[in-house]
Amino acid sequence: MQTSGFLIPPRKFNMTGGRFRLPSRPVIAAALAEDVAVAGFLDAGLSRAGFRPVVKDAGAAPAIVIQHNGRVRDPEGYLLQVTPAGIAVRAATAAGAFYGVQTLLELVRLHGAGLPCCEVDDAPAFRRRGVYLDCSRGKVPKISTLKSLVDLLAAWKINELQLYVENVFAFARHPAIGRGFDPFTPDDLCDLQAYCRLRHIRLVPSLASFGHMEKILMLPRYRKLGEMPGFRGLPGGTTLNPGHPGSIKLLAGLYDEFLPLFDALDFNVCGDEPWELGRGASQAAATRKGVGQVYLDFIMKIRGLCFKHGKRVNLWSDIVLNHPEIIPDIPKDVVMLNWAYAVTRRRGRMQRSHEITDAGLPLVCCPGTQGWQSHGTRLQCAQDAVSRFAGIGFKQRAEGFLNTDWGDGGHRNTLAVSLCGFAHGAAHAWNTRGVDDRQHVELFTRHIFNDKRGRLAAAIRGLGDAAGGNWAYVAFNESLYAPKPFQHFYGQCAVRLNQVALDDAAVRERRAALGRISFKMPGPDQDDFQKLMLEEFELARVMERTAFQRLQLARSIRARGGAAPAELRRHRDRLQMLARDCATTWRKLNRESRLCDNLSMFEAALDEIKLTH
Repeated sequence: MQTSGFLIPPRKFNMTGGRFRLPSRPVIAAALAEDVAVAGFLDAGLSRAGFRPVVKDAGAAPAIVIQHNGRVRDPEGYLLQVTPAGIAVRAATAAGAFYGVQTLLELVRLHGAGLPCCEVDDAPAFRRRGVYLDCSRGKVPKISTLKSLVDLLAAWKINELQLYVENVFAFARHPAIGRGFDPFTPDDLCDLQAYCRLRHIRLVPSLASFGHMEKILMLPRYRKLGEMPGFRGLPGGTTLNPGHPGSIKLLAGLYDEFLPLFDALDFNVCGDEPWELGRGASQAAATRKGVGQVYLDFIMKIRGLCFKHGKRVNLWSDIVLNHPEIIPDIPKDVVMLNWAYAVTRRRGRMQRSHEITDAGLPLVCCPGTQGWQSHGTRLQCAQDAVSRFAGIGFKQRAEGFLNTDWGDGGHRNTLAVSLCGFAHGAAHAWNTRGVDDRQHVELFTRHIFNDKRGRLAAAIRGLGDAAGGNWAYVAFNESLYAPKPFQHFYGQCAVRLNQVALDDAAVRERRAALGRISFKMPGPDQDDFQKLMLEEFELARVMERTAFQRLQLARSIRARGGAAPAELRRHRDRLQMLARDCATTWRKLNRESRLCDNLSMFEAALDEIKLTH
């Protein structure tokens, strides 16, 4: 089987000899209305590639035919044939035809008009192939940004999108919850869902419902519902008190407004990381029957609310695996979202996936892009986890594969640096056995940015070096003179500059290496969204390089009590530029939301230099 060159490799691909020359004005034939809709996406894709296609009915003399074929058994599968006489895409459903068209467009990107004759027999490894995007830690994307992302995900055969919502929805009966965070409105989500539906993507609702409730619990009206008010210095803590009748009443009201907007059967109630559970208001109950049982009792109440709206509960699995004694009592209709972001030698959640499937519970494997608390992702760590988790999920016959992306610490990390990881997860979700992990970055930049020489791929690998670690992301929030933050906002990483293990030579080399790469591409090959992504990549590179400069300055100041004025001026100028560029790029793709948190961080760093020099 030859699948070399595909970003999303098909299951079976055979070269049959010869070539078909795609005419400059190829005629696309589709008889059924739903196939005509698929043909429209092929029309758009070929137009972007420089062709001038024409969509006509089946009576025309076609170069490309899209047909229904009941012999294709998988509802998302397809057969693609390229012969010297033309091209045929056959599928049992519109979704299958849509995915066949995506593979055809990949062939066109690889070979241009001279397509090799071949046969493709393809179907996905996982039924649910999703992306999970954090919209609650600072950035609330514009709907136009999400639509551009959906276009990419659809081309990668992703069929599910979840947006992580803590408080960024405009609840009519609870207006204070989203105030100051530029929340999504019902019209926003309905608009996005309609856009997703045309591209065979389900928009699955996700709403924090137990832990990670701090933004709601900090409001005076809801503070009494907290398990341990004051936890981590937060007025209401982070976790709902499961024993307070107001907790389930609050969720019932939120669900009544939120869930009717969504067509999808599934609903992610989250339920992860209720850190204070059993330590505050529910301590007596936890002592009496165990923390795990207290947790399950509240989840069962949530399940009852979901039944009211015809939804199936999806639940992060961390607490369940921490308390495996409750697994036999979990109803078999609850989907367990097992998350693990790194391959570990010890027996972690990833390796314990079989405990979920052995109990007869549906499993979705959830790795991550490793883009959070980072400027350029921890690329190799993310790829290793995706590859390993996909293999485990395939073996355990998991229902789905959901690749997550978070925004801890103000969400200054950019969407662009996560795209390569999204594509890698999509490739494994479709055909984990066919992915060439070593060549994925090169395939990504070739297909998305027409990077034929691999220069962008080398830049992504350079930016994705794990040497920066979490410390580089929060370096701007720490005084140059002492290992303490200028200010605190939720999610800040605890790693400090004086804890960085790199020696001075390694720091200098890393800073120099970041100065040698660039994401500025000449020419008109990119559309507006691609240009914005390259702009974000370049911003991420500058932020990372400046973090290393800041580390060098902090070491010099703390060791000798000062730094050269010229070096401080250069750092001040770079901070001013970063603050400006961060704001500009943020506003192009996202709502204003919590940009102010990041700008105040830069301002504090600048004030420190101005005050002392």
